[in-house]
Amino acid sequence: MSIILINKKDVKEIDFVENTKIEDILKNEEIPIETVVIKQNGETVTEDEIVNDNDEIEIIKVIYGG
Repeated sequence: MSIILINKKDVKEIDFVENTKIEDILKNEEIPIETVVIKQNGETVTEDEIVNDNDEIEIIKVIYGG
């Protein structure tokens, strides 16, 4: 099973096993959960969501500042 991970302009296919959470994928990719918003197939979700085969996961970096 695999997903498409979109992080800025970087798009890659990632293989995963059943019952994998978005949190697990972010950890494997060394993406800090605290600094991103996650979309799964266009819907905003939390890192606790289970990924499904052929899902599209988009990582949106949160910008801090004032």
